[in-house]
Amino acid sequence: MATIELLHIADCPNSGETLLRLQRAAAKTMPTNTSVKSTLIDSAETAARLPFAGSPTILVDGVDLFPTDGRTNDLACRIYLTPNGMGGAPTQQQIEAALAAYG
Repeated sequence: MATIELLHIADCPNSGETLLRLQRAAAKTMPTNTSVKSTLIDSAETAARLPFAGSPTILVDGVDLFPTDGRTNDLACRIYLTPNGMGGAPTQQQIEAALAAYG
């Protein structure tokens, strides 16, 4: 069973919607006993210990689901390339496709 985790900062305007999308995508594409964990990144030290690329970052088994060279210790927001241009979160379909490709 995969471990799915959403890393986010407290003031991220996109973390709530991303968590909902991730939970729906996991329910559709992963085994039924797969859970999604949400982890608050509250300091640069915490960010440095994790593969954090900005908020929100989705990890599956500790690996960024949307790999980038942009690891950061800054408590900052992340930008994703979506079919509709740049956005603060991947789309539902992007998350589903990435999870399906992972599993």
